[in-house]
Amino acid sequence: MENQNKPQPVSPRRQRNREHTIQTILDTAREIMREHGAAALSMHELARRLDMRAPSLYNYFSSLMDIYDALFRQGFSLWDGYVKESIKDARTWQELLQALMEAYMSFAIQNPELYQLCFERPVPGFVPSEESLQLSAVNLEEMVVLTARIKNDIHTDLPLKQMTDLLIAITHGMTALHIANEPQLPLGQGRFGGLIPAALSILETAWSKK
Repeated sequence: MENQNKPQPVSPRRQRNREHTIQTILDTAREIMREHGAAALSMHELARRLDMRAPSLYNYFSSLMDIYDALFRQGFSLWDGYVKESIKDARTWQELLQALMEAYMSFAIQNPELYQLCFERPVPGFVPSEESLQLSAVNLEEMVVLTARIKNDIHTDLPLKQMTDLLIAITHGMTALHIANEPQLPLGQGRFGGLIPAALSILETAWSKK
């Protein structure tokens, strides 16, 4: 009798099917957010596009906010990949800053719905889970570490944290304005999308050792 009450193990095939369905739900959620904005996602529209009954979605996610939370983690994991790929060949501090700025803007242009969710506050009431906040904190700490790599090669009186915040503010400012005004243009083009070389020139003038 005791064995009958024990949960039955999930077969590998059923687990693969479940994981596939979860990924399909997330991909469809991203499509809706990309078309109508991050805050436009709803269980009703998601179920309609998936040809599912809305209650069936709760077999995979406990709530709409749970879906947002999964996408938040997905966004930061993807962003981390952009950074690692972009900086691998950087040899000077100028090349490192250029790589970081271009990675951030490229991520936003190619994944605007995840960019909004991860780096802005577009969804009223959405608060990332502790697990998701920890992931974002790890990404921020990696930015501090990367900034520390160049601190000995430049001339500035800014503390490391302020230096990191300044670089984030400059990069996010250019990117947010590009996405808001000319999101269809690729990296390096447009009123704001083409400002990275100018920003780097200003920083090089200010920070180069005399």
